[in-house]
Amino acid sequence: MSYDEVIVHLGDFGKYQRLIFFLLCLTAVSCAFHKMSRTFIFAKPNFRCLLPFENETNAGLSNGFHLDEHRWRLAYPAETADPKVGYYEACERFDPLDAKYFQASNDSNWPTSFENSTFRNVTTVACGSYVYDQVNSAVSEWNMVCDRSFLVAMSDAIFMLGVLVGSIGFGQLSDKCGRKPVFFGSLLVQVFFGILAGIAPDYLTYTIARFIIGATTSGVFLVAYVIAMEMVSPKKRLYAGIFLLMFFSVGFMLTAAFAYFIHEWRTLQIAISLPGLLFLAYYWIIPESARWLISSNRKDDAIANIRKAARFNKVHFSEDTINRLLSDELKENCGNSDLKKPTESSPESARSNTVSVFDLLRYPNLRRKTLLIFFDWFVNSGTYYGLSWNTNSLGDNMFMNFVISGAVEIPAFTFLLLTLNRWGRRTILCGCMLVAGLALLLTITVPKESNWLMITLAMTGKFAITASYGTVYVFSAEQFP
Repeated sequence: MSYDEVIVHLGDFGKYQRLIFFLLCLTAVSCAFHKMSRTFIFAKPNFRCLLPFENETNAGLSNGFHLDEHRWRLAYPAETADPKVGYYEACERFDPLDAKYFQASNDSNWPTSFENSTFRNVTTVACGSYVYDQVNSAVSEWNMVCDRSFLVAMSDAIFMLGVLVGSIGFGQLSDKCGRKPVFFGSLLVQVFFGILAGIAPDYLTYTIARFIIGATTSGVFLVAYVIAMEMVSPKKRLYAGIFLLMFFSVGFMLTAAFAYFIHEWRTLQIAISLPGLLFLAYYWIIPESARWLISSNRKDDAIANIRKAARFNKVHFSEDTINRLLSDELKENCGNSDLKKPTESSPESARSNTVSVFDLLRYPNLRRKTLLIFFDWFVNSGTYYGLSWNTNSLGDNMFMNFVISGAVEIPAFTFLLLTLNRWGRRTILCGCMLVAGLALLLTITVPKESNWLMITLAMTGKFAITASYGTVYVFSAEQFP
């Protein structure tokens, strides 16, 4: 009897597995908070140069930011404002001092000589300081606009670098040290650095904290995904994997609720980090993966976990059945492998038979699969997060667009539940990537005034890439040894 057969005997998805699975799914919500909140934390407000005669303290208030079209054109280049769509973004201002159109004023009123002027060949100067119509995002606090706008992209890139490092590092650690210690260690670090990011005194501290948070999202979400896959029977793994991703989508949408009620970015960052404290209480509930315990030759611990699950599910296991399970599973782990073993006469015979992640690139067939799946992950990640993080660029209501972007993932995952076992992984993966690419390319042809069509195409692309992303999770788990 193999371990998979024991899972079937315990119940494909018995009460015990359902309880643990649900608790793991809630942690996916927390990971979504950290991955998606940057849309609101880095929300770019309308901005313009502070004019020489303005008071820096009150110029950014709602009434102080906006200028009528005539005054705006006197102070800034015409293309920097489009009042019809509420777009204001001025990185330069006219220099009325050089043109002798500005006379110093001791108060904050608009100088009459300036307002009545007509400009001819006036030079422009870069902003020395800025005025924002909102002052509750990291962008306005650290002036990440104009020639400093690259800081937003850099922070995003460093965050995703953390996700990459965490995927490799925590994945290896979970194989070596166990799923449970890596899962809870990642969760603890995530809470600490999540709060630290909320009180960071400067951009550098915040970005370092975000790098570590990115790494821990892999340690929490991916390890939870593995635990879930290892505790259900083979025929239920598709459903378990997809439902776990659905909870991430729920967290996606809840992020907008947090941001709607919490406008200040530091408070928002701390608020999305605190739920992790509740999940730390799982330590006394979530068991170590019995499959990992068996592969690590920890027989007694594996038996204890199996018996606990059996008692909860009201299933009886005899001692002989469990011993036969462990014997067969250990033989399978030691005697079989998807990796070709070196022969005694080969130059590799002296090398340790310990399997490592680098073996994925050592053998031709496995290397080809690995590189193709790596490319699929690259495309899916770039498209998914590119769409998810930039819903505010679609115009209209930022919160509504964000919620729609998250909500469209639920029917996308439902589509997978209905089709993956019928149409196959490869067909869905490639087909959905093609649909997503076509929909997003069509957005180039949409005129600015047809915002509804832009949103429709963007959400079509989001639906397709979400379905593709969900498929690549399942496909990867089934392709690799």
